[in-house]
Amino acid sequence: MLKKDKPNIPPYLLWEYDLKTFNYDKSYKIVIERVLERGTMEDWKEIVSYYKKDKILETIEWSAQLDKRDKDFSKLFLNSDYFDVA
Repeated sequence: MLKKDKPNIPPYLLWEYDLKTFNYDKSYKIVIERVLERGTMEDWKEIVSYYKKDKILETIEWSAQLDKRDKDFSKLFLNSDYFDVA
């Protein structure tokens, strides 16, 4: 299966960037942080599909932007059965 050009993330989550030139692969940490902080369930599904759980979990550990509560919830939720359901 081919990887999409970019995840389908609402522009308001990345409001300060020019999305015509924004590189979703190089700037994955920004995208992941924004979705974990402010995204909807659909946004979460999109980043899990596009970036995969391992990359998201790595970003959670790295992030200075996410607070402890956001990090703990995100790890718990990503490791739950929710995303394993087809």
